Amino acid sequence: MAATMPAAALEHSPLSNPDIAPIPLERRTWNWWHYCALWIGMSVCITTYTLASGLIDSGMSWRQAMLTIFLGNCIVLLPMLLNAHAGTRYGIPFPVFARAAFGVLGSNAPALLRALVACGWFGIQTWIGGHAIFELARHVWPGVATLPDVVPRFVGVSTGELLSFLLFWAMNVWFIVKGTESIKWLESLAAPFLIVVGLALLGWAYVRAGGFGPILSQPSRFGSQAEFLAVFFPSLTAMVGYWATLSLNIPDFTRYARSQKDQVMGQALGLPTTMTLYAFIGVAVTSATVLIFPGGNVVWDPVELLGRIGGPLTVMLSMLALVVATITTNLAANVVSPANDFSNVAPRLISFRTGGLITAVIGVMMMPWKLLASSKGYIFTWLVGYSALLGPIGGVMIADYFLLRRRRLTVDDLYRRGGRYEYARGVNPAAVLALAIGIAPNVPGFLAQAFPAAFPQVGPFWRGIYSYAWFVGFGLAGVSYLVLMRGRVDEAR
Repeated sequence: MAATMPAAALEHSPLSNPDIAPIPLERRTWNWWHYCALWIGMSVCITTYTLASGLIDSGMSWRQAMLTIFLGNCIVLLPMLLNAHAGTRYGIPFPVFARAAFGVLGSNAPALLRALVACGWFGIQTWIGGHAIFELARHVWPGVATLPDVVPRFVGVSTGELLSFLLFWAMNVWFIVKGTESIKWLESLAAPFLIVVGLALLGWAYVRAGGFGPILSQPSRFGSQAEFLAVFFPSLTAMVGYWATLSLNIPDFTRYARSQKDQVMGQALGLPTTMTLYAFIGVAVTSATVLIFPGGNVVWDPVELLGRIGGPLTVMLSMLALVVATITTNLAANVVSPANDFSNVAPRLISFRTGGLITAVIGVMMMPWKLLASSKGYIFTWLVGYSALLGPIGGVMIADYFLLRRRRLTVDDLYRRGGRYEYARGVNPAAVLALAIGIAPNVPGFLAQAFPAAFPQVGPFWRGIYSYAWFVGFGLAGVSYLVLMRGRVDEAR
């Protein structure tokens, strides 16, 4: 392992600040339980539930939905653990790690792409938490739903919904100001509680629907295997895309690990098991709604569901649980990374807190309620769409660190100009070109999915490629990067 730059030199480096500097050994205190609890807190949330319930709404049976979710999480665990290695070994966050492949300035490209996706997720989670507060307020004070309209119509929300959204936004901002350690405390405290809440919801569905037999007997709505596969492959890509975000910036957390064993064990125990368990709750409860509520309609939104299942006390306890769950996920998954990413752009000017506040503001401006307008938009446009951006970044970084550099980094050069990672004026053209090569084939399919009326001419070939967006981008970018860097292997090492 290369020695890190002395603290005094780091302090004066224009590419460093206390939030993105390497974590010293004495501050690497996270053990396997902290990572397990981190994944429990991030996985047990409304978007995991809607991930599963959206598959049921798309026509899958419970077996098909669970298979899709389990495979997706097993696949994404691999790049997660690979990218986590550098964080634990060198104590560096994601945007600094990206400097090795993209250059000390070029790393801003992948960092900002990752940050913008996180801003969208921050907005989505904040909208969900705010919607839970709105449902709670509506049961206590029904008039909140009929407050005078002061919001322009194009925004698409009522006054009461916007006020609830901003209230929950302010709660998140409070934790942003408090910093990373407040996140670890909240995750460790909330994780066991959130599992109990999910199991209670599953128990309600079990009793009301007459057991698991009727719930899990709901058939697939696909008429043939071809119809199923047409939904399965983009859904699998969406499952990978769901955590493609964290598979990049996981060094932001593993830089605090006591050892590689701690981060590997904690993640392997926490991610696939918790996602599968909570996804099963979403699958089972959503399937049960067809039997429980009149008309046989699928209720895929859990906030709407919880508002219909009981009296004021039930609604109050349920919504409070949703608020806690959403805060833990939002802070860990959607604040730490973009805060570091924005800080990487101008380390001397933007601290972790400032980066977090930038994330919070952009999250509001993206109007996240529009992203959640339907399950198809959530899964096939949002999740698959951004996986087309993040897959290529992961392909370049893993190819660079494991295949080109064989896990050897010169840490002090990551924080200074003119060093090993300067390339061409701070940018590695090979990495930028490989990133563009990985993204390009998915652009036509994304446009056709997001704006079908505007791009009807996009053919089935490009739409098919988009169904595998993360896989296509990851593979193309990784191979392209190794080809473009051929002849610079000795220099890289």
